[in-house]
Amino acid sequence: MSQPKYVHALDIPIPAREELDPATQKYFALCDEKLGMVPNVLASYSFDAAKLRAFTDMYGDLMLGDSGLTKLEREMIAVVVSSVNHCYYCLTAHGAAVRELSGDPVLGELMVMNYRAAELSPKQKAMLDFAYKLTKTPMEIEEADRQALRDAGWTDRDIWDIGATTGFFNMSNRMASAIDMMPNLEYHRQSR
Repeated sequence: MSQPKYVHALDIPIPAREELDPATQKYFALCDEKLGMVPNVLASYSFDAAKLRAFTDMYGDLMLGDSGLTKLEREMIAVVVSSVNHCYYCLTAHGAAVRELSGDPVLGELMVMNYRAAELSPKQKAMLDFAYKLTKTPMEIEEADRQALRDAGWTDRDIWDIGATTGFFNMSNRMASAIDMMPNLEYHRQSR
């Protein structure tokens, strides 16, 4: 698979595939097999194997690990956080994931534009309201916000996962904005 033409605006050299360490080559081959591409976020980190590994380990734990949140709910958080932060890369990539996981292209677009307009369960809406507030005004989070999540049916462990997912995507959004990371073109066509 060819090197992406435009991953980010910074002049950080992205190593050719054959220059990567064997573990990264194997991981990127798996991405090609499962996704049909290497996401540009991973390519962006590939100049430093330790940074890439830290990013993928945290992502894997948050998005694929054991949790009371479904994969779709975690992707919904990614979209809401990215919407607040106006992160083009993550809105495109995670909006596609919401479309794919939900089987509903309209939901994916609503989540990108305004999650409050989507038909969500009260439990999901409480989760997204918390992620929105934690992103937009973190200094205003108080016990009443956590209690609203409990009242909606989330456990304290779930609240941890909601917070960790929200925090991760805030970091990821800021890195994408800092380096002007562009989404892979494939994301635009997925699940429409």
